[in-house]
Amino acid sequence: MRVGRSPQSVRLLAVTKGFPAATILEAKALGLREFGESRVQEAEGKLAEVGEGARWHLVGHLQNNKVKRAVQIFDEVHSVDAESIAEDLARRALAAKRSPACYVEVNTSGDVGKFGVQPSAALALLHRIKALPPLRLAGLMTIGPLSGGAEGARTSFRALAKLREDAIRAGILDEGAALSMGMSDDFEIAVEEGATIVRIGTALLGDRPA
Repeated sequence: MRVGRSPQSVRLLAVTKGFPAATILEAKALGLREFGESRVQEAEGKLAEVGEGARWHLVGHLQNNKVKRAVQIFDEVHSVDAESIAEDLARRALAAKRSPACYVEVNTSGDVGKFGVQPSAALALLHRIKALPPLRLAGLMTIGPLSGGAEGARTSFRALAKLREDAIRAGILDEGAALSMGMSDDFEIAVEEGATIVRIGTALLGDRPA
């Protein structure tokens, strides 16, 4: 790759929200195994059709009243942005004998109305999740800004990468902690800035059905 990174250093997460189970099955037949959904109910409806061999990620906002079902469906949760959500996830996961990987979602763009903890509170939330077995603290996630173009995206992703380094220095995250950042419009910039997971929908699967 032009940024000097091995393709194996970046996980490709196919974001299948809005696509039918048939599309996921086609992607699975081509070798994709990791799929991202934004809504618990939508993912629940696809699970039986897709069957074994898929790994499911929740990439959308997680509401308190959806935590119990989310724990039963998703292997990885990218959108933990409050202690109350983390604590409920841990309690539900313990009861279900599950151990989901969890990422702290950070609002690095400052967009009003966007979900995610503020950067100044990210380390405290990471520390709290680390103390909540059976959750597995996996890393950090952000969504690029709504405006600002390529430089706005780069600034946002660099801020997340810096938070990761701060957390590693503080002994909260391991060296291998993930950076989940970059979508169809900005994933190349995200990879340049250190993304280890890119969440791609339309650029990979085409336009979503109307």
